[in-house]
Amino acid sequence: MKNKNRLTTKLDQRLLRTVLPALISVIILSIPLFNFPQQNLWIRIIGYAGLYIILGLGLLVHVGLAGMFDLGFAAFYAIGAYTCAFLASPHFNIHLPFLVVILIAGVLAALVGSLICIPVLKLRGDYLGIVTLGFGEIVRMLLMNLTDITNGSQGIIQIDKPIILGLNFSNGKYFYYFIFALVALLLFLLNRVINSRTGRAWLAMREDEDVAQMSGIDTSKYKILAFAIGAFIGGLGGAIFASWQGSIFPDNFNMNVSINILCVIILGGLGNQMGVILGAMALIALPDILRGFSDYRMIIFGLLLIIMMILRPQGFLPRKAPKFEENSSGLPDTKKEVQS
Repeated sequence: MKNKNRLTTKLDQRLLRTVLPALISVIILSIPLFNFPQQNLWIRIIGYAGLYIILGLGLLVHVGLAGMFDLGFAAFYAIGAYTCAFLASPHFNIHLPFLVVILIAGVLAALVGSLICIPVLKLRGDYLGIVTLGFGEIVRMLLMNLTDITNGSQGIIQIDKPIILGLNFSNGKYFYYFIFALVALLLFLLNRVINSRTGRAWLAMREDEDVAQMSGIDTSKYKILAFAIGAFIGGLGGAIFASWQGSIFPDNFNMNVSINILCVIILGGLGNQMGVILGAMALIALPDILRGFSDYRMIIFGLLLIIMMILRPQGFLPRKAPKFEENSSGLPDTKKEVQS
């Protein structure tokens, strides 16, 4: 009976890993291929959710993998967006190619993330969350008040549309496919990192930083690395957002954005990459999908969230134990009592 239950569990896990991602991929990729009423609206809604998937994967590195509570992730999002606006618009009359701009935006966000992480290496939990929250608000206020550089509340407009391989991204379909191609690439790379020495160090830090440090892990180095990688992904998302929208303003990067990104990874399942996709679709796309029920839209959405938190408090897809946390049977190790 036990062997049968184990076999059933393994089959369920394999189906969840293969069938669910394949089904989601087919649905997402097929939306721009068929003409139907309000197609452009659907492309905008699902594409915007895809943008939040990218941001969620960046914050997942901070919170879900390395265990660093970050409430100011919108700051890296803003840095990437304004970098794109500075380097690809009439604002400074610089018009670099989009692939160069997005790379510079990610690197600059990663550099800022590393510099911010250094002074707060000793902080944990809520204290780190308060510091990052303050950092996010400082960045937003700088964008608001440095009018000579950022144009203040007037924002920056007429941002260049990307041209990649001869394709002019004036059509939203190109942005749509570019976003989800980047999502697929990030999922692959993060999966490789999680199963590497770095990923194991992050997971050890998340479970117990003191024990990880006593085990010989250089927690300071891995914290800075996690902040840099997460910020790099956030910078990529900001550059895509700026070029797609064509204009940016400081209010696009307020505290609510950071909270929404955090809710995406918690709702999807903290520490689970596929959970980020489901969380973004539920939290970002679903309210717009329900817009037809304008009078009851937020009531329905709030009710669904309450039901979700009652039935699945660990999120849609709770974190699965990595391979190195499993025993020879393929199931997570259970605590064994030690008799003296």
